[in-house]
Amino acid sequence: MEKTLTKEFTKGFWEILPPFRLVLGLCPVLAVTKYAENGIGMGLATTFVLLFSNIIISSLKSIIPKKVRIAAYIVIIATFVVIVELLMQAFFFPIYEKLGIFIPLIVVNCIILGRAEAFASKNPIYLSAADGLGVGLGFTLSLFFVGSLREILGYGSFLGMDIMWETFKPFSFMIEAPGAFVCLGLLLAVINLISKK
Repeated sequence: MEKTLTKEFTKGFWEILPPFRLVLGLCPVLAVTKYAENGIGMGLATTFVLLFSNIIISSLKSIIPKKVRIAAYIVIIATFVVIVELLMQAFFFPIYEKLGIFIPLIVVNCIILGRAEAFASKNPIYLSAADGLGVGLGFTLSLFFVGSLREILGYGSFLGMDIMWETFKPFSFMIEAPGAFVCLGLLLAVINLISKK
């Protein structure tokens, strides 16, 4: 059991890394990652929703009718999105202001609905919790790496601190939407190279 629990938790860090392996959740990857801090905030908010929605869906899987399961999943997910939005407004307002409309859009994040349908609805609560936490933290790391790369190259800073030399000219392209695609592509290429080895 412990081996299975560990496997379900760790698979989200490499084996099914959401934006790179599953190619899911690309909207927040492209939209909120101008700064590494934004990536961490969005990733942790998504992790919260993923973890608790997986737990509830797994615990209610036997009583949710098959015909309305997707609608029921969305109601559960939306409930946790409202909770995380209110928590962010109360305790993390500066990051909430930066993420803005993208927090409510977690409801339609395909990673969460995908994990609910593919995993939580078919597995026990403890495995669903491990899956949700692992995939959520893997997603957070993905957003952090894309955000870090874009912030360093686009602004010359990391987590708001200037780290580049005085004559460094930021690549303003990296903080635009196409720059997000380039960063995503570069990181995907690195991941594929590592996987082949």
